[in-house]
Amino acid sequence: MKKLLIFSLVGFMAQLMDGALGMGFGLSSSTILLAYGMAPAVASASIHLSQIATTAASGFSHYKFGNVDKRLVLTLALPGGISAFTGAALLSWVPGDLIRPYISIFLLGLGVYVVIRFLLMSRTKPLKSEKKPFRRRFLFPLGFLGGFLDAVGGGGWGPVNTPVLLSSRGILPRKVIGTVDTSEFIVTLSATAGFLLFLGWEELSWLLVLAFVIGGVMAAPLAAWLVKKLPPVVLGVAAGGFIILTNSRTLLTYAPWNEQTLYIIYSLLITGYAAAVVFSIRTYIKLHRHPHTETRLKKAQF
Repeated sequence: MKKLLIFSLVGFMAQLMDGALGMGFGLSSSTILLAYGMAPAVASASIHLSQIATTAASGFSHYKFGNVDKRLVLTLALPGGISAFTGAALLSWVPGDLIRPYISIFLLGLGVYVVIRFLLMSRTKPLKSEKKPFRRRFLFPLGFLGGFLDAVGGGGWGPVNTPVLLSSRGILPRKVIGTVDTSEFIVTLSATAGFLLFLGWEELSWLLVLAFVIGGVMAAPLAAWLVKKLPPVVLGVAAGGFIILTNSRTLLTYAPWNEQTLYIIYSLLITGYAAAVVFSIRTYIKLHRHPHTETRLKKAQF
């Protein structure tokens, strides 16, 4: 019972993070499971099975709060579902950690760009309309890459798709997060089918799956509501900063530094993250407290 409560809390926090920032469920939960000594394939399979319920609840909640771009959902999800099934099949003999550092470098760069762009955005008029940011010829390979990494690494759909779409111009941050979370349902179904076919039911941790489902389903509506209420600039900085923290941690695990040095680096990263979020909030409040000053600001191009 104690273990059920602990993993339910982990599932709640992971889904709250995932639903509010567009990423984090797979990465955070897989990190904990691997630390417990669970095999990568079993950890990823258990996470994906639990995510069938959590992504369904999250997608429905985001849809009800108007956080979903319907055009982008299937365009991302279809290639993502195909590659997720393929990734589940390959995970038994392809180590996911082998390619993770290279992807983390790419995502880290995108995270820095996202934070800088939204910090600059906080000094301009808020986004009032949207443009279609990408064509299918770009979204198809993006979805394919995200689905494959999601299955192989235990989490990757959000970390790949969210920063790329956030770095685009013309789509609201809350719709980026809602769309990525909603499309993840199809990717999760495909990955789970692959794991069940190649691993079998007996390998799964059913207590873990149940705990994640309970916690994740409870957190999904709250996360979707937070995305609806938070200002786009604050949400963008928060998401971008989380991208930097997550991928910095991945890369630092390969660095030959002692624990004290790593502690200093982590402290600086967290402090910088908090300062960026506070700055975006203060700037947003100042701008909207004096709406007449907007006429003197340059209109944001998104």
